[in-house]
Amino acid sequence: MTSRFFILAAVGAAAFASVAPPAVANPQRGSEQGEARRDLEAGAILKSREIEARVLPTMRDHQYLGFEYDPAARAYRLKFIRDSRVSFVDVDARTGRIIRRSN
Repeated sequence: MTSRFFILAAVGAAAFASVAPPAVANPQRGSEQGEARRDLEAGAILKSREIEARVLPTMRDHQYLGFEYDPAARAYRLKFIRDSRVSFVDVDARTGRIIRRSN
């Protein structure tokens, strides 16, 4: 009975250790969010909700998956899917102008 407990404890510990927290899985994500927050507070970029309000109506036949912010380019990249194909819309975060669309 005691050996079963140790085996189960070891298996449980191994399973727990194999799951990395999100901050460890993508350390750049935190810095991108921090830079986006600083740029937003400085008035250098538009809010992501403002960008989405401009772009989403133009992509009605697509499912919206989310966005990323590129602090170096000061651009948002919105990700969409339609018929199993992923599309991106790159938007200037300062002006809200669409820079590029990929199909």
